[in-house]
Amino acid sequence: MRQAGQLLAQVFDYLDGVVKVGISTMEINDLVDTYITQTLQARPASKGQYGYQYVLNSSVNHVVCHGVPSPSQKLRSGDIINLDITLEKNGFIADSSKMYMLGDVSPLAKRLVETTYAAMWQGIQCVKPGATLGDIGHRIQTYAQAHGYSVVREFCGHGIGREMHEAPEVLHYGAAGKGLVLEAGMVFTIEPMINQGKAKIKQKKDGWTIVTSDKKLSAQWEHTVAVTEDGFEVLTLRADEQVPATALAEGSL
Repeated sequence: MRQAGQLLAQVFDYLDGVVKVGISTMEINDLVDTYITQTLQARPASKGQYGYQYVLNSSVNHVVCHGVPSPSQKLRSGDIINLDITLEKNGFIADSSKMYMLGDVSPLAKRLVETTYAAMWQGIQCVKPGATLGDIGHRIQTYAQAHGYSVVREFCGHGIGREMHEAPEVLHYGAAGKGLVLEAGMVFTIEPMINQGKAKIKQKKDGWTIVTSDKKLSAQWEHTVAVTEDGFEVLTLRADEQVPATALAEGSL
């Protein structure tokens, strides 16, 4: 799991030099496909899963998740985009997503992206043996709502290992002290989807793309996290990141 996570982190390091104004989401998809299969000698785990044809989800602006790459969708200045990618190496899968801000992004959009990143870390900081899944969800929900945002409830984190989606479900809302008690060796994703407006969402006719019902912005970040004997390890931690000594505050991105 650690090896798969480290390889996936390299994909995002590579994308840092790729994602820019004018590129299409399909171009990003194809470059990632080549990088994973040829450079990393790994498998893009999303491709073919549930009948999905692509190696990533590209969710721009008011798209909450599962955005489908398109050659006609070119990134513009002011866009925010989430790229969600899974990678399998030697039978084990890692899952992570990162937000990119293109060109002249509005202060309100930047605040949403930064607060969502901080909310993810608020949840990760709860992970240790003896804590519960409810602790994670409660911390994320409380933080997001305190900043005036809403938490999408229809989608959640999940256990991960030899399969992309395993038990348990990791909700990004809930009550502290409730739910499954964490034990060392568990591995799951934490991936809050935070909306600028209301939490209500809807699915587009393509059967994949999920958008906010009010067309306000949405942001998401995701890491694959392991429970260790004394806390947690972020298996997909990127080169541009450090585990914060304490939970992040707004504006820390």
